[in-house]
Amino acid sequence: MTRSIQDSKILITGASSGIGRALAKLCLSEGASVAVVARSEQKLDSLAKEHPQADLLPLVADVTSEADRRRMLDTVTKRFGRLDVLVNNAGVASFGHFSTSSEEVLRQVMETNFFAVAELMRLAVPVLTQGVEPAIVNVASMCGRRGVPAWPEYSTSKFALCGLTEALRAEYARFDIDVLLIVPGLTQTDLRANLLHNTGRMKIDLKEGMTAEQVASAILRSLKTRRRETVVGWEARWILRVNRWLPWLVDRLMIRKVRKLYQQESKESQRAVAEPKAHTHR
Repeated sequence: MTRSIQDSKILITGASSGIGRALAKLCLSEGASVAVVARSEQKLDSLAKEHPQADLLPLVADVTSEADRRRMLDTVTKRFGRLDVLVNNAGVASFGHFSTSSEEVLRQVMETNFFAVAELMRLAVPVLTQGVEPAIVNVASMCGRRGVPAWPEYSTSKFALCGLTEALRAEYARFDIDVLLIVPGLTQTDLRANLLHNTGRMKIDLKEGMTAEQVASAILRSLKTRRRETVVGWEARWILRVNRWLPWLVDRLMIRKVRKLYQQESKESQRAVAEPKAHTHR
């Protein structure tokens, strides 16, 4: 049975820009009441000004804060009377090799992308059970189904989110809450502009990715049709399909790419090791 978005009460985290902002606009256009959560008050205010007639609730909050998570849910239920859909979209990333990163970066990525989402889903159960056709939508990544070099922390957090989503899909069925997973490929967002660590060498042109609006449309379709998992983008579908049947080939291609990026550095290291040896034989 298709879910109706009209009159739905929806909470979207990470909604100040990118996918979250685009999804909020789509939901509003279909007659939903939408609470948008982000840390930037200025960006939330600009979104509200774009939709002065809409039932839009801007909430400045940090999803990693337990107090903020409780306040978000309390404010939404007081304003809308209930919550029907929770969209976990907020996230951070780090771009660079694991050996040159830090424990602090790993913990921050996991805290935002996994622990905050997990605790918000736990906290939202009694609220969502009072909603109409309740659902949770978790926005993961292609990196959550296939680990990618230079994105180790991000891949780890999204793998964990995918696993928890699958586990809760069965658990939350007893509450009649749908738990849906979105797996987007390369997308034109400002994720790269807010990286915690940015030392990766691989050239990634976000302009070649999908628009945030395309991903938002896919999320809305999945919500309406109750699709359990949706891979968005031809690149993600192609890589994950190949990885499913030929994981060794994907490994080999990624290894080759990394070695090529560090080829010159390896040659210089080898020369540095060889020169002292040459000196001792004179």
